[in-house]
Amino acid sequence: MKTEVIVVAAGLGRRLNSKVPKALVLLKGKPLIAYCLKVFEAHPGIDGVVIVGANGFLSQFIRLTRSFKKIRAVVAGGPKRSDSVKCGLQALSHDTDIVLVHDAARPFIENAMINRLLGALKKNKAAIVGVPVKFTVKKIDRKTLDIQETLARDLLWEAQTPQGFHKDILVKAHAKKFKEEATDDAMMVERMGGRVKMVMGSYRNIKVTTPEDIILASQLLA
Repeated sequence: MKTEVIVVAAGLGRRLNSKVPKALVLLKGKPLIAYCLKVFEAHPGIDGVVIVGANGFLSQFIRLTRSFKKIRAVVAGGPKRSDSVKCGLQALSHDTDIVLVHDAARPFIENAMINRLLGALKKNKAAIVGVPVKFTVKKIDRKTLDIQETLARDLLWEAQTPQGFHKDILVKAHAKKFKEEATDDAMMVERMGGRVKMVMGSYRNIKVTTPEDIILASQLLA
């Protein structure tokens, strides 16, 4: 089945105090997005990549296409993450069967992780990578901050990307209107009653969000 990746790179990186979008922030001399693009470029199961970049910086994202043969389109994103993914969906090849959605701010994806995800998608319409939560998690009252419940840690996983879907399911999810903004694509599929499979990701698969994350990412590359 033809598999393409939407790399979401439209975030402006305000928490990084950066003048360029987060995906273009340099990590060891390379744009952050370049690390995941290198993995997708080399993976035999990936047929194409669509970059959804921040409007106003598309020329910088387009320059990246010179180094990667699988990038088939660079498009501008929208004001929200879901808007950006929708823009990416519209740029996919018409005959794409499987869509992976990945955050450009996660530079440490691995072939084994992608293999597990693609394997799960042979039997499931939707699957995501994630890791079991290591810490004790408390549910609180939003107003008083009083603890209401200690959640069962063995039932909790931290969602990561890439997240994978049969294209028709993801298109259907993004066509629906939800009252509250979904924090990831799996949540949208869940809300319309879809079943989503969790597969093992990696604790190295961090999302770079703050200046401290850049320091950590640099150490992981050392």
